[in-house]
This record gives sequence, structure tokens and C-alpha cells, in this order.
Amino acid sequence: MENIFAITMQNRKNLAYLLDHIPRKQLLQIPEGHRNNIWWNIAHVVVSQQGLVYNLSKLPLLVSQELVEKFRKGSVPDGTATEEEIETIRALILSTIERTREDYQNGRFKDFFEYTTSARVTLHNVEDAIAFNLFHEGLHMGIIMAIQKKVMV
Repeated sequence: MENIFAITMQNRKNLAYLLDHIPRKQLLQIPEGHRNNIWWNIAHVVVSQQGLVYNLSKLPLLVSQELVEKFRKGSVPDGTATEEEIETIRALILSTIERTREDYQNGRFKDFFEYTTSARVTLHNVEDAIAFNLFHEGLHMGIIMAIQKKVMV
């Protein structure tokens, strides 16, 4: 599991770098052929990890319900991002993975609600959820890279 946490943390560092270095206009731009933007994808992976790992383990989320509603699966970006939202997500990008690693090492994940994802992968336990989350984040990193090519011209 430690390697999965290390890879996830590196992906999150990459996301933090993008959030810090892509101008806001490009972060919020939804290019033709896409239904979301770089900002939404970054915030979405933070929120989704919480749902997959904490919610399915019946533990309190480390993110607000407001963020969950705004960036959950099926949501659509509204073309805005306040400084407060950006700073909140920026703070959560790394801290949520650090805390998840800590909680896992401390045995906090005792219960788990079995769940089949839209990718038709059934998660039986928290280890499955943590591994699937890495796959999910990789998909969104690919989407971010595709969007970045279109908006950074």
C-alpha cells in the first residue's frame, strides 16, 4: 500500500503544480469537445478520493459537503472559482492524501460499504478503494493534459 500512497502523492504534487502555474483563465476554460475544465478536474479528484475512501468506510469526510456537491461525479463546472475555493482545494490536494495514509496506518478504516464503480470495478475494501482512486486520478490527469493542450496555445 505504501507504494500506492507514494504514487498518489506524486500525482497530487503534479496537480498542485498545475493549479499554481496555470493562469486562472486557462484553468476555467472549457475547450470545445470537453464538458469540464482543468479546475473542475483537480477539485473533482480531491472530492472523489474522499467519497471512495472515507464515505465508503463510513468515516467523516475531510472536505465540506459544499465541495462535494460542486465537484462530485456528474456535476458541471459553472465557469467560476473563488480565491477561497482555490486556496481550499490547494490546501486539500496534499493534506487529504497525507491524512489518508496516516488514518490507514492507524487502522481507522474498519468498515467498508462494497461498491461497484461506473467503470464496473467492485470495491470490496478500503485497499480496493485506495487502489481504484489512483486509477481514477490517472484518468483525470490524462483529461487535464488533453485540455491543457487546447487552452495553452
